[in-house]
Amino acid sequence: MIILGIDPGLATIGYGVIEAKSRISLVEYGIIQTLPTSTLPERLEIIFKNIDLLIKDFNPDEVAIEELFFNKNVKTAITVGEARGVILVSLKLNSVPIYEYTPLQIKSSIAGYGRAEKLQVQNQVKNILSLKDIPKPDDASDALAVAMTHYFQGRNKEMFLIK
Repeated sequence: MIILGIDPGLATIGYGVIEAKSRISLVEYGIIQTLPTSTLPERLEIIFKNIDLLIKDFNPDEVAIEELFFNKNVKTAITVGEARGVILVSLKLNSVPIYEYTPLQIKSSIAGYGRAEKLQVQNQVKNILSLKDIPKPDDASDALAVAMTHYFQGRNKEMFLIK
């Protein structure tokens, strides 16, 4: 099974692709970037088209996306929410099942503690995937953690399916 993990954003969207057989292995990771000098509609179009390309390139069986969590900047929350909406539409148009996980669930699944620091999660991503270094940038490492969280859900994953 191929799982695509996505860490949504407006300026930087992380993605991580893993293959799950008897264990998980890394396929690829990276980021999609948009420029702040571009208009919002242009940035959303870039995100939409690049997510579509990822789906076509990797043909994932399932996609896991991080749920948004904001506690301060409302304007940022709105624009990232718009970007996340575009991502969801692109995935839906490609008929890929979409699963959603909170930051707390991801940290618990990967580091064993819901309040784990970012570096703890990144080190666990590196160790579990038997990588030499922590995947960079952070958004890509976060996306791999999302994909891995989905894999670790096993039979419980249906609870996290976006319907």
